[in-house]
Order: sequence, then structure tokens, then C-alpha cells
Amino acid sequence: MHKMIFASRNNGKIKEVTKILEDSNFELLSLNDFDNIPNIVEDGETFEENARIKAETVYKQFSIPAIGDDSGIVVEQLDEKPGIYSARYAGGNATDDDNNKKLLMELRDFPHPHKAKFVCNAVYYDGKQYLTAIGEVKGKITDIPKGKNGFGYDPLFIPDGYSITMAELSLEEKNKISHRAKAFTLLKRLLLNRS
Repeated sequence: MHKMIFASRNNGKIKEVTKILEDSNFELLSLNDFDNIPNIVEDGETFEENARIKAETVYKQFSIPAIGDDSGIVVEQLDEKPGIYSARYAGGNATDDDNNKKLLMELRDFPHPHKAKFVCNAVYYDGKQYLTAIGEVKGKITDIPKGKNGFGYDPLFIPDGYSITMAELSLEEKNKISHRAKAFTLLKRLLLNRS
């Protein structure tokens, strides 16, 4: 088994990515498996830059190949915001609920549909080589949060072709269509082709 550290403490993300990699020869660890976690300063200007910072920082600390990802929601009517600020849209210690409320408030004067897309950029780094993958899922923002299966903006996001939110999909269904699933499935393919 090849060990890799996923530079995340988010249990929802860890669960999704572990599921995607379960039938491969990769053992996925996360930051929850370690003490002395380095402070990761996400000061990049794109999803890819932030993902790369996470992977590099974790690799330098533990000398184990690392994967960083950065993801968020991009809303057409808000000039592509919240983008890289998705997790802290309503402030540094904002909860998912705080961020969702802020997004709905910002959209209240715009007509429907509120076109949006989830974007995920995943970067693998082993000290020598970078592998980068991107995934997107398009859809729209609804006014009423629904569903308990997701996290982040999932309760507000209805993927194209669906009539329910991301948070109403099962993990299996979500892993077939989500931006993270697309990025990590592609990254898995790149890793398997390389090894």
C-alpha cells in the first residue's frame, strides 16, 4: 500500500475521498491522524494555488506524499464569488450555516435562476512531482436549504439534471457527480498511470 496524507481535517471530505480511493493500492491518511500539524496559510489566488500550498506544506512536515485540495462554489451573478473564499465567506470562524445565509442574502436582489458551479482542484505532491486534477459540477442555487447528507453549500445547490439538492443525495449518488469526485477520480487515474 502506498501511503498518502490528505491535507484535510474535514470529516465529510475525508469520507468522500476515502470512498473514491478504496479500490486502489493507496492508503489515505488525513491530518486527523497526526499531531504537530503545520500551520497552513492558504494565501493563493486560485483553487490550484491553495491546493498546492496544502500538499507542499504537509509533504515538507512529514515526508510522506500529500494531496491538497481546494474547492468552493462560484456564482455567476456574484462575479464568480465566493470562489476561494467559500469556506470563510461570512468571516474567519463562519459555520456552513453562516456562509449559506450570507450567500442567500447576497442573491436576494437577483432574478432566478442563480447559476453556479462547484469547483474542486486536487494536487498531489511527493517531493519531486506534482499531479493536478480539476472537477466541476454545474447547477443553481435554491432559496431554501434542503437535505442533511452534505456539508458546505450542498443544501443550497441543485445540480443540473436534478430536482433535489446535493445534500439530499446519498454519498454514493454524490460521488458519481460531485466536483470533488470528478477531481479525485481523475487524480486517482493519474496516480495509477504513474505508478
